[in-house]
Amino acid sequence: MFNCNKCGICCTKLKFNMLYKYLDRGDGVCKHFNEKTRLCTIYNNRPLLCNIDKSYLMFFKDKMSIEDYYQKNYQICEKLKMEMSEK
Repeated sequence: MFNCNKCGICCTKLKFNMLYKYLDRGDGVCKHFNEKTRLCTIYNNRPLLCNIDKSYLMFFKDKMSIEDYYQKNYQICEKLKMEMSEK
């Protein structure tokens, strides 16, 4: 299982990926993101693309190992955190 620390940074950077455009409230932040709690308001029913484990099974299981997939997601997560800390 992907170990997300639930910082919410990925939910505030939707403008970088057109796949998430329909979730963007207009400023790059997900319309389901609660800025006070830093949590998803529809977490249990979140879109497939927001669920790392289910996305792997649906789209990537025949393309790479789960370890490689997690590693790529952790790298993107760290990059987003670095960008936030530079502001």
